[in-house]
Amino acid sequence: MTDCGCDKAKRDLEEYLRNEVCSTNSADIREHLEHCASCQEEALLARTLTEAVQRACKETAPEDLKLQVMAKLRAAQATH
Repeated sequence: MTDCGCDKAKRDLEEYLRNEVCSTNSADIREHLEHCASCQEEALLARTLTEAVQRACKETAPEDLKLQVMAKLRAAQATH
């Protein structure tokens, strides 16, 4: 394994966190993250944001809001 450097680690970070890079690149990025505080911070931020988005996508809108949106959509369709 070789240290891939900050540029490559940061460029491929999202794919790495989603397990979408080949095993060689994954190992290189993992090794780099073990030794680079700056990239560790970037990875933590990316993980935190990804988890927050995943949680938000699981939430559902209140029924009242759904009804209001549907009513406005119907009204807009009726005028066009």
